[in-house]
Amino acid sequence: MKTRITEIIEIEHPILQGGMAWVAEHNLAAAVSEAGGLGIIGAGGAPAEAVREQIQKVKAVTNNPFGVNIMLMNPEADAIAQVIVDEGVKVVTTGAGNPSKYMEMWKAAGVKVIPVVASVAMAKLMERGKADAVIAEGMESGGHIGSLTTMALVPQVADAVNIPVIAAGGIADGRGFAAAFMLGAEGVQIGTRFVAAKESIVHENYKAMLIKSKDIDSTVTGMTHGHPIRTLRNKMTKEYLRLEKEGTDFMELEKLTLGGLRKAVMEGDVVNGSVMAGQIAGLVRKEQPCKEIIDEIIEQGTMLLNKKFD
Repeated sequence: MKTRITEIIEIEHPILQGGMAWVAEHNLAAAVSEAGGLGIIGAGGAPAEAVREQIQKVKAVTNNPFGVNIMLMNPEADAIAQVIVDEGVKVVTTGAGNPSKYMEMWKAAGVKVIPVVASVAMAKLMERGKADAVIAEGMESGGHIGSLTTMALVPQVADAVNIPVIAAGGIADGRGFAAAFMLGAEGVQIGTRFVAAKESIVHENYKAMLIKSKDIDSTVTGMTHGHPIRTLRNKMTKEYLRLEKEGTDFMELEKLTLGGLRKAVMEGDVVNGSVMAGQIAGLVRKEQPCKEIIDEIIEQGTMLLNKKFD
C-alpha cells in the first residue's frame, strides 16, 4: 500500500511504531522496520550517548529506515538532535515542544521531521516550520495525552494542512487503520499493540496485564493540573486520583509516580508502577511477532478500504 508517507520515509507499509520511553528500544524498533513499518527508538529522558548506542544497535540489525522520537524537554535534547544527524537517522518524530530550532540542521542532513501534534494550531505551526508530515494523536493513546479524540482531531488536521497526516491514538487493528484513512490520514502510528509484541522487552507482568485488560481498564491521571497521562488502573492510579481530588500539590503527586514507568517496564511492578496503555488495550489479546501484527493490520485494513458497499 503506497501513500505519501511510504514514499517520504521509504517504507513498505504506512505504519509507524510509537516512540514509547523505556519500551521503544532497539529490539522493537529493528523488528518493526524489518517487518516493513517504521521502527522508532524512544529517547524519552535518556542521555545522548545512550540514544547513540540504541541507534547503532538498530543499524547492526537492519538496513531499513528507522526513526528516533525526541522529547524536546529532555535536558540533552540539543545533543540528541546532533546525534540523529551524526548517525544518519532517516526520520525524527518529536514531542513536548517545538522542534523549529533543529529544523535547518535536520533538513540539511536529509532527516525527515514528523512532529506529534494534539491540535490544528500546532499542526499548522509545524507545517510552516517545514515539517515533512505530522502525527495527529488523539487522547485515546497511552501516556501523555491531549484533549481531543482521534476521531475529531484527524479530519480537522487533515483539512488544515497540505502535508501528510499520520493518525495515532486508539488504533490497534485493520479496522482502526481503515478508519484513519477514511478520516484523511495517510498512515498510522501504533503504540499499545506493539507493547505486547514478541520482540518487546517489556516485563511479562506488564504484557500479561495489558493482554488481560478490558475496555474500561484505563484511566487518566493529572487532568486537574494540566499533565494528563493515560495508564491502566492499579493501586498507584487509585491513590493518585484520590490525592488529586483532594487538591494535593502537583510536585507531591509527581513523587508518587517518580520512576513509575521504569518500574513497570523493567521490573514488572504493575501495582505501584505506571502501566501506560491506550484505550485499545482491550483489543490486544496475545503476544505476537511484529511482522505478524503488521501483516494482520495491512491485510484487514486494505480489505476494508477496498470493500464495495451496495
